[in-house]
Amino acid sequence: MSKYQTVYKEVEIDVDLADFDDEEILDEMEIRGLGLVDRSITTELLVTIYHKRRNGLDYQYELDQLIYEGLGRII
Repeated sequence: MSKYQTVYKEVEIDVDLADFDDEEILDEMEIRGLGLVDRSITTELLVTIYHKRRNGLDYQYELDQLIYEGLGRII
């Protein structure tokens, strides 16, 4: 009778994100719970914050919205 022996080996592999297609990256992001930010909303909020800041107006509400869009929570 022969004996089986299990061997574990650790290796390092360099991986470039360009090696993966968009669908694979999006699937992995979904698995990890990393949602995509709607860039049109964030761009609109950034423009609003920019104009309000330049004019010396309060932009705290818009900044809170931007944080929420990016992180999904307000501190």
